[in-house]
Amino acid sequence: MDISVLHVYRTYFPDPPGGLQEAIRQIALATGAQGVNNTIFTLSPQPDPAILLRPEARVVRSCSWIAPASCDIGGVAAFKSFERLAREVDVLHYLFPWPFSDVLHTFTRQDKPAVLTYISDVVRQRWLGAVYAPMMWRTLRRMRVIVANSPAYARTSPILSHPDIRDKVRVIPLGIEESSYLKDGDDAVFNRLGVNADEPYFLFIGVLRYYKGVHFLVRAARTLGAKVVIAGSGPEGASLQALAAEAGASNVVFAGQVTDAEKVALLKRCRALVLPSHLRSEAFGMVLVEAAMFGRPLISCEIGTGTSYVNAHEETGFVVDPESPEALALAMTTLLIDDTLTARMGEAARNRYEMLFSGPALGQAYAGLFREIAV
Repeated sequence: MDISVLHVYRTYFPDPPGGLQEAIRQIALATGAQGVNNTIFTLSPQPDPAILLRPEARVVRSCSWIAPASCDIGGVAAFKSFERLAREVDVLHYLFPWPFSDVLHTFTRQDKPAVLTYISDVVRQRWLGAVYAPMMWRTLRRMRVIVANSPAYARTSPILSHPDIRDKVRVIPLGIEESSYLKDGDDAVFNRLGVNADEPYFLFIGVLRYYKGVHFLVRAARTLGAKVVIAGSGPEGASLQALAAEAGASNVVFAGQVTDAEKVALLKRCRALVLPSHLRSEAFGMVLVEAAMFGRPLISCEIGTGTSYVNAHEETGFVVDPESPEALALAMTTLLIDDTLTARMGEAARNRYEMLFSGPALGQAYAGLFREIAV
């Protein structure tokens, strides 16, 4: 049975990319292969053109008038556009958290079955969480199904484990359709960064935000006999470079924003991918799935979220204590000196990707859910 789904989130490509936008893209690609017709409703500061036809979905954009605490808010046109699109599809799929989507769902005329993918608790904006809580609970209670992306997050989230909704919660891991990635990377990135691709190096990729824990990685690098490449930009960038200079961590290479081709090249040759996030704002860690797809070992921190589901401790890599440069350094050193262990963990990461996080696994799970609730 072919069905149509409207995915709803605050921003989407080609606006500045992020992990959640990539997660939506992958869900659309994977379910599209299973016969789902996908449309994405989003806001943009410059929604011209208003409709984009992308390989994964039709993207319909309204204007974002303001974005307090990264919560994009639209105007009257957004309500009209969403209501029109909701009438055209079989299922509504919300990505949480985005408080404005709760407003859209509450104050528009549509009666379509709805499912919500719960990405993260509201962690930092506690004032927003307190104001938002009544509407959030109203939305959650109205959902047919609430999807958590890992068993750990479903268990440890005070929202998902609440008696009012926990029976609605199912686990579907995020994933990646491998064919959506470039097969060959741009090896020129190594000359640009002054990194010898034939020598071992460790890699971080991501937006440089407060919860990523990259400052612990910089401190860990001081004692490491290999380079650490930090790829990405963000609000913590300047302070991290200052920290590296102060700590004498000359082996830390700041790559800045990298292209998709450069990212593939860096992932394919790194000794291991390191995600030192130390707060629950890191709900899943799509970059871990990317590295696993390329057969690389993983190093992450135990923060009670999906990162420890993607990275199985002592199988696909190491899960260490958060906020500990010493623990990160020990894990990296262990992989640096043991070629056999590194190869075994990389192979295990690839196997786990194929079983749990591949395009077919993602597509079958979400397409099955959409068809189930559309009945």
